[in-house]
Amino acid sequence: MKRADVVIIGGGPAGMAAALSARAHGAEKVLLLERDNTLGGILPQCIHDGFGTLIMKERLTGPEYAEHFARLVQQDDIECLPETMVLEINKDLSLTAVNARDGMLPIQAGAIVLAMGCRERTRSQIMIPGSRPAGVYTAGTAQRLVNIEGLLPGRRAVILGSGDIGMIMARRLTLEGLEVEGVYEILPRPGGLTRNVVQCLEDYNIPLHLQHTVTAVHGRKRVEGVTVCPVDEQRNPLPGQERYIDCDCLILSAGLIPENELSEQAGVKMDPFTRGPIVDESFAASVPGIFACGNVVTVYDLVDYVTQSGEAAGKGAALFARGKLPPPEPLTCRPGENCAFIVPHALTPERCSEQVNLYLRVKETMKSVRITVKSGSQVLASKREKIVKPPEMAVVKITADKLRNLSPGTDITIDIRPVPEKEAK
Repeated sequence: MKRADVVIIGGGPAGMAAALSARAHGAEKVLLLERDNTLGGILPQCIHDGFGTLIMKERLTGPEYAEHFARLVQQDDIECLPETMVLEINKDLSLTAVNARDGMLPIQAGAIVLAMGCRERTRSQIMIPGSRPAGVYTAGTAQRLVNIEGLLPGRRAVILGSGDIGMIMARRLTLEGLEVEGVYEILPRPGGLTRNVVQCLEDYNIPLHLQHTVTAVHGRKRVEGVTVCPVDEQRNPLPGQERYIDCDCLILSAGLIPENELSEQAGVKMDPFTRGPIVDESFAASVPGIFACGNVVTVYDLVDYVTQSGEAAGKGAALFARGKLPPPEPLTCRPGENCAFIVPHALTPERCSEQVNLYLRVKETMKSVRITVKSGSQVLASKREKIVKPPEMAVVKITADKLRNLSPGTDITIDIRPVPEKEAK
């Protein structure tokens, strides 16, 4: 049986950050397992820039960002097993992996970090009726075809969903000579970042049709066209308003789902809203010794946040493996007004460093707001924002000394409210 102080599952930005952090905090034997043949996760196919603006203070491409951390992993002499799939995780922190070199590989860990990332929703998950011809791709698959394989998915495309990858691919396909007829979004607002709406759609005159969806796919061997239709407030197609569009490919950008089959198998408690593990400030899950970070916990909008969560999880895992992680005495974080969710879900003051980042999303778009973190009537942190939107994550920082005065079991609430008119002036 192979043994390691900390085993990280997933070699994307979260996994690499966790491995580096675990080594930096005293874990002598760190093992990084990756099912692909290289480190980086999805980043090598993301050739656009915008990565690293918070951590590195510059705009890197995805491959540049991945290469930076992969080089650090190599310099730290962290053992990596590429093309290795984890089959099961047990509560005693043993796991079974498999690869072509070693066959079945039993591993005993002192702590485990889950960093498997997320996956795209497929056609079957969003239930588009019609035939099953070639030419229907998720946005990530189309991105890999173009950026890695050097292949074009078609000549005239319709994109369903305005997630960030979908909008980025609308621009990318246009630059490669495809005609993008339009981007269709079932919600009344874009699903991705505002900067991508501007830079990827508006700058290239690609239409964005809100409150529209695809109601049928046409063609037998290959996509010949799709039917699009506006929807009502309940997202039901409006009869008699269908429109047929000639196209030879349909690109789906209908959202991402945390990759948590292994998490559920290990028995960790899950958040039904984020569909990821419930974690504390060390990104420790409910099973002692199991930590989770990155898009496994919730789908972040910036890779910098993914890396930060990996650093916290790696530190927590190293301290746990060394027996130096204080026992949990959690303060529960609860979403308040216009707050959809908060990560982490709980805080143990004794585990906190000088400050803690709380990541959250709002339910509705609001302008001129104040984000307030409080316990009862005590305000722990407060932050003004000009605008908050559901696709864009907000971050609030709390200093650890504010938390240490609170009793275990105390609730912490985050509210997002409009700034009073007098204060706004």
